[in-house]
Amino acid sequence: MFLEPQEAMPQTSVVFSSILGPNCNRQVQPGMGERGGGASSGSKDLIFQDGRLTSGSLEALMEHLVPTVDYYPDRTYIFTFLLSSRVFMPPHDLLARVGQICLEQRQQLEAGPEKAKLKSFSTKIVQLLKEWTEAFPYDFQDEKVMAELKAIAHRVTQCDEENGTVKKAIAQMIQSLLLSLAARSQLQELREKLRSPVVDKGPVLKAKPPAAQKDILGVCSDPLVLAQQLTHIELERVNSIRPEDLMQIISHMDSLDNHRCRGDMTKTFSLEAYDNWFNCLSMLVATEVCRVVKKKHRTRMLEFFIDVARECFNIGNFNSMMAIISGMNLSPVARLKKTWSKVKTAKFDVLEHHMDPSSNFCNYRTALQGATQRSQTANSSREKIVIPVFNLFVKDIYFLHKIHTNHLPNGHINFKKFWEISRQIHEFMTWTQVECPFEKDKKIQSYVLTAPIYSEEALFIASFESEGPENHMEKDSWKALRTTLLNRA
Repeated sequence: MFLEPQEAMPQTSVVFSSILGPNCNRQVQPGMGERGGGASSGSKDLIFQDGRLTSGSLEALMEHLVPTVDYYPDRTYIFTFLLSSRVFMPPHDLLARVGQICLEQRQQLEAGPEKAKLKSFSTKIVQLLKEWTEAFPYDFQDEKVMAELKAIAHRVTQCDEENGTVKKAIAQMIQSLLLSLAARSQLQELREKLRSPVVDKGPVLKAKPPAAQKDILGVCSDPLVLAQQLTHIELERVNSIRPEDLMQIISHMDSLDNHRCRGDMTKTFSLEAYDNWFNCLSMLVATEVCRVVKKKHRTRMLEFFIDVARECFNIGNFNSMMAIISGMNLSPVARLKKTWSKVKTAKFDVLEHHMDPSSNFCNYRTALQGATQRSQTANSSREKIVIPVFNLFVKDIYFLHKIHTNHLPNGHINFKKFWEISRQIHEFMTWTQVECPFEKDKKIQSYVLTAPIYSEEALFIASFESEGPENHMEKDSWKALRTTLLNRA
């Protein structure tokens, strides 16, 4: 069952404070009124249930976005429609249509008795554009979109010859937009340099690294401190994900225009980078365990990571927790039976219970709900942290999209579906805006982010050298690996 719009967004993040204002839980804000003053017959194509918009034609939904003299759209609607519209049309086409509607309304005002209200109308248009550029600044990376924005801005400033207040507002809007785009570009360039982790080919036969080689325990022996630093890294990375990045998951599936799909792929860089971080952390955990020579030290390493995962759970950092568990469940680590026999696994069993995939990860979802409730009533920044398992969040959005159609039998857009997708994405974005309360330790973070990790092949070699193969399948695998290494040498 879908949540209705007024239930949709319990919290307002800093980033979306302008577009999801203090009245964001209400479908119609006080004093905003119903759409009128130049609304076309397209507004009749909107369907409301109990005062809530549930469906409409694309044209009517676009008209509902544009202010009039007596109407300004609900900010929750602005966010939801701007987010979901990209499933049906690129931002450039939407902005061009918004510009056309604005021009038509302006011409009606100039020709009618309400010409004196022209400046009020222009101010509302600038406010809409401001909210668009603040919530979705990267829509304007495209030169066509930026040119369209400036064209609309030029038209609305023609009524502002006296004191220039509209012009000043537009100048400030464009300046802020350019700063946002520049920051995004710099961040992406930096992350591109760090994109590929250092992959260690690992040990050559009987040439394992000496026991004295630095490992994670030599850098940080406190599980809580490492969990805090992993949370730092998580929040820094997830903070770069934008709502439109998440919506690309849907628009990629629906778009039949291959050229457009290739163009949109650049916008999913943040998603790819965050997903890579999960994989790297899992492989780092496996590397740290498998490269240890002595069984006693391997046992200590496993118990350490179990404690780190537990601390991540307590913090609300479920993504790092899942990555650590995944690393310990990789075959090269899981097969180390002699090592695991020495590990006190009660804590690990509890963690695996939380991440049990049965019943659609019911246990995890219960824990996530608890963390969410804690965050909403938090008295300290530490209690606000919620970092969900990202792959599961993406699958939820995908599933929600697949089980509900975009269009109803009458051709209307199923806007009820997009209210719910918007709610989930907004909740995720709220979590990403939390400022990490833990002190940053550059030494620990540098190790986690730059320590060489073994390839899958190298992990198996190290694992077999620690504990020899125990069955025919393992013996065959070990033999094949030895042959490959000898041939390579």
